[in-house]
Amino acid sequence: MAVGILGTGSYVPDRVVTNVDLNALVPDADPEWVARKTLIEARRFAAPHQATSDLAAQAAKAALKKAGVAAAEIDFIVVSTSTGDSPQPPTSNLVQNLIGADRAACMDVNAVCSGFVFALSVANGLVATNPGALVLVIASDIYSRILDFSDRRTAVLFGDGAGAAVVGAVPEGDGILALDLASQGESSDLIYVKAGGSRLPATADTVADGDHYFRMNGRGVRDFVAAEVPPALEALLTRAEVKASDVDHFVPHQANGIMLQDLVAAAGFENAQTHLTLQQYGNVGSASVPVTLDAANASGALKRGDLVLLAGFGGGMSMGTALLRWS
Repeated sequence: MAVGILGTGSYVPDRVVTNVDLNALVPDADPEWVARKTLIEARRFAAPHQATSDLAAQAAKAALKKAGVAAAEIDFIVVSTSTGDSPQPPTSNLVQNLIGADRAACMDVNAVCSGFVFALSVANGLVATNPGALVLVIASDIYSRILDFSDRRTAVLFGDGAGAAVVGAVPEGDGILALDLASQGESSDLIYVKAGGSRLPATADTVADGDHYFRMNGRGVRDFVAAEVPPALEALLTRAEVKASDVDHFVPHQANGIMLQDLVAAAGFENAQTHLTLQQYGNVGSASVPVTLDAANASGALKRGDLVLLAGFGGGMSMGTALLRWS
């Protein structure tokens, strides 16, 4: 039995925030500078009444529809997020209730921007050990709620959104050919939210000090991606006995357009179609890979038998790579 993706879906909020709009929130973020440095032209921000589970539920419904699967048929729900509705309960349980997947067992995964591939690996194991099972994998993040708009280095990059995939059995030879996950805890200080956990609980002082905002060492992250991601992709392809020139579609985490151009060149993926959604959506955290995968799928670009390479990387630091034969 092979395990693969039966259907994809995505959802982004209605509010469009262009670089010009963002300049009103971040006065030193010149729109031309943002576009030149990141290739991002706009992003979406969630409405005040929307939480991460709301976005996730919309993406889930879209994926279920495309897969031709009813919510009641889902056996497991795995939600990847680093911006959950609250510390407890799991956001996945809230999604279960919203979509009516009443018999599904639920869990959350937090691997920050690598989260979708980590969640996909969990789904792969669940289907492999529970033949016939259907797993709903969702990545959903609302970064607009944790951005410090006085810090243009991070505030210009992020948006909100959700992507989903229904995972189950596919014909032999199709589906997931190789998966690899990696973590580098010694680099955990490159991306973080300082307060709100057991080490530094929320207090009036932590709020006043801005310790609940997202922080990132951009140069350190670029160095990590340049040094670690190309070898990880090469190792995955070698294990699958596939050459870089054989890859038809590359779907990377939508961190920064300039960074991705460098990554494509370093990994030797010039022959592949690299799919980008960051121009209109920015970096939507762990949702960026499934949102972009769904956009590629909806456009008709992905054909049966195509080799599709997914690459997530981000806070932790972490990396998740997956090679699929599209079915």
